[in-house]
Amino acid sequence: MLRIATRRSPLARWQADHVADQLRALGHEVELVLLSSEGDIDRTPIDGSQAVGLFTKRIQQAVIDGEADLAVHSLKDLPTQESRGLMLAAVPPRASAADCLITREPWSFDELPERARVGTGSRRRAAQLLARRPDLRIEPIRGNVDTRLEKLSSEGFDAIILAEAGLRRLQLLEHVNQPLPLEWMLPAAGQGALGIEVRDADAATAEAVAELDDAPTHVAVAAERAVLRELHAGCLAPVGTYATVRDGQLTLRAVVLSVDGQQRLHCLDATEPAETLDRAAAERLGREVARRLVEDGAAPLVEAAR
Repeated sequence: MLRIATRRSPLARWQADHVADQLRALGHEVELVLLSSEGDIDRTPIDGSQAVGLFTKRIQQAVIDGEADLAVHSLKDLPTQESRGLMLAAVPPRASAADCLITREPWSFDELPERARVGTGSRRRAAQLLARRPDLRIEPIRGNVDTRLEKLSSEGFDAIILAEAGLRRLQLLEHVNQPLPLEWMLPAAGQGALGIEVRDADAATAEAVAELDDAPTHVAVAAERAVLRELHAGCLAPVGTYATVRDGQLTLRAVVLSVDGQQRLHCLDATEPAETLDRAAAERLGREVARRLVEDGAAPLVEAAR
């Protein structure tokens, strides 16, 4: 029996059920262990004062303590610093990494009214929105996907920003007015991907979930997470990064912004990975991209967001 630790939110449940179904198809018995994270209980706006791993620590601890055998996370929520006793054993194929604009009226981003109220709890999203439209009023919004969709009208927002992957998984794409272009709205590291953690001494579970791993996705997110880790940025700083593996080539983009979006440092690099899509090489590229950003002045921007 493989026990999967997961949060109780509809999206977390979908993700855990998705992994459970795949494991069952491989012949494993599976059950879910439903838990509540600190992020589910604390409803105050997310800012730099809160601990890293707001949505993941309780789930990880359940695996460490033996309450569960594996944890399924939205990879963008998983801290980039490894947790002692755990390893990221598998990253299944990635869904879309894009963010989406959802509006009160059928507006595109460029058609939003002057000084429109846009709801997002992400500094990364807020800074990139303000870099394009300094007139926008960016205001915090919390809650699961359904709650945020309800708040679009109940709290008088003109627009909100949500990840396309979550909307697709919950079959809510009809609410989307416009997927925001990756050319200027870079996602969070690992956005759209799932991460499966197991105890690092549990070889049997690691072997079971390894069959769900997608090598190109794992390589891409390894590069992205290395950027964040090298910048000491955490998941709350205004940092976006996106990597792809196409035709044997790993391409990585990253951006660091000031909180108000007025300063923007961008870096693009590419490398030819090993024939086996080596994750160590991807991490080296991520660290190199981060170092270039630091040379350009990224450190004060990251520090100002803490």
